Amino acid sequence: MTLSVSKSFQYGSHTVTLETGELARQADRSRARLDGRYGGAGDRVCAKERAAGPRFLPLTVNYVEKTYAAGRIPGGFFKREGRPTEKETLTSRLIDRP
Repeated sequence: MTLSVSKSFQYGSHTVTLETGELARQADRSRARLDGRYGGAGDRVCAKERAAGPRFLPLTVNYVEKTYAAGRIPGGFFKREGRPTEKETLTSRLIDRP
């Protein structure tokens, strides 16, 4: 059984809420961030033992804005979420940059 923790704090004029323990139960760590209008989730999965070799941690970022979350329902021929838009690809690259 996982322990669910929720903390809220003021950030400028917004109330930000951080929640953990509810999402991605099979991941080692997961967290959700909500501030009224926007939300985000982050998950981490790693091995139990450290691998031999150089100290390198490969990280990837997958930024996806779902159209139904933005209030736009896809219609016509493409009924489902398509490939990432150019904005999503560039945002992922900006986040992934050191």
